[in-house]
Amino acid sequence: METLREVDWRAGFELLGRVIEAGDELDALARAAVEALSALVASEITTLSVCDLRSGRREVIGTPVGAISAGDRASFDRHFREHPLVRYHADQRGPGARRISDSLSFARFRDTALYSDYYRRIGIDHVVALPVFVDERRLISFVLNRRGRDFSDRECLLLDVVGAPLARLYLQAAERRGLRQSLHSALALLRRDESALPSSDGMQRLTPREAEVLRWLAAGKTDRDIAALLACSPRTVQKHLERIYIKLGVETRTAAVMRALAH
Repeated sequence: METLREVDWRAGFELLGRVIEAGDELDALARAAVEALSALVASEITTLSVCDLRSGRREVIGTPVGAISAGDRASFDRHFREHPLVRYHADQRGPGARRISDSLSFARFRDTALYSDYYRRIGIDHVVALPVFVDERRLISFVLNRRGRDFSDRECLLLDVVGAPLARLYLQAAERRGLRQSLHSALALLRRDESALPSSDGMQRLTPREAEVLRWLAAGKTDRDIAALLACSPRTVQKHLERIYIKLGVETRTAAVMRALAH
């Protein structure tokens, strides 16, 4: 049975450190993760692929930049549904890092239209995908591609070790982006009618610490993030939020942040 060495664990921790240092902006974090993965496990092309399972199309952040052209992506999309890794991770909901060679031999893969129309064209023989998120609409995966030799069992095990924390970092950044976009849209609607803006009385009643909690909340931080920033426990943050809701006359985080942004 394949096991990881101390050097592998160290490399995995260093990868996560580089991704965390990239910050919580989604595109920057995704770019850092792609570049760090290509250093962790050697590959000619490494991507973060966001696949729309309904349309059969995908968006790609990759390294090296420009390695996959618009024409290449169109070739991939033509064979999207027959891709063995899409079938495994999206249709079968299979877990963990998966190589194409885990589904079919290289000889059989080389005979497919997917290989002839796409992988031969970009000069790739072997592929491993590490899923980040999947539901009925989307499959998000890190995908490593290389020519010549296949990915080893040890490399797949190393990808599995970093896969779960990488997925959490990516999804948290995506959630923060979605929250910010929703809040800005709601604020724009409020500003169309100045009479709809809430009274400032509740804001003036907040303590300095409550105002600080609300400021971090409006920046898209989670309870755990705010607790770390303020050197307190997540439970203390939740207590502050309960008092904030009462003073502002709201019932949800989104409503509280809307009040803060409106003023």
